[in-house]
Amino acid sequence: MKIVFLKDVPRVGKKYEVKDVADGYGRHLVMQRIAEPATKEVLARIQSKMATDATLKKVHTELLMKNLEVLSGATITLLGKANEKGHLFASIHKEELLAELKRSAHIDMHPDYIMLDRPLKEIGTYEIPVVIEKNKSTLKVVVGAVK
Repeated sequence: MKIVFLKDVPRVGKKYEVKDVADGYGRHLVMQRIAEPATKEVLARIQSKMATDATLKKVHTELLMKNLEVLSGATITLLGKANEKGHLFASIHKEELLAELKRSAHIDMHPDYIMLDRPLKEIGTYEIPVVIEKNKSTLKVVVGAVK
């Protein structure tokens, strides 16, 4: 049975790939709405959907590159409760960084783009790498104490 995958299936096929599979497995994938039988109408619809997805991805990538340029000069400041030694009582995670970035610089991005090895637990200035596809930038984060 020839099918068109509508989603990625590990070790079987990728989205929009046309593949020949066993009849029973093909029916199972169709019932689960993971694939559709490869008819001429479905193939034409998938081709147009692939073109639309490609243009959307291109626009999304261009927007992310603009955000990356803005990000290279951006500095965000986060405040938290800390002890006398400068250790924060609550560490700062990617989510807090993204919320402050959205509030101050109006940049909304996915948490996977921020390469934070571990949460920030001390007061200070940090250079945090941001990687979008193969392009890199750094985000300057200043962590201060609430008085």
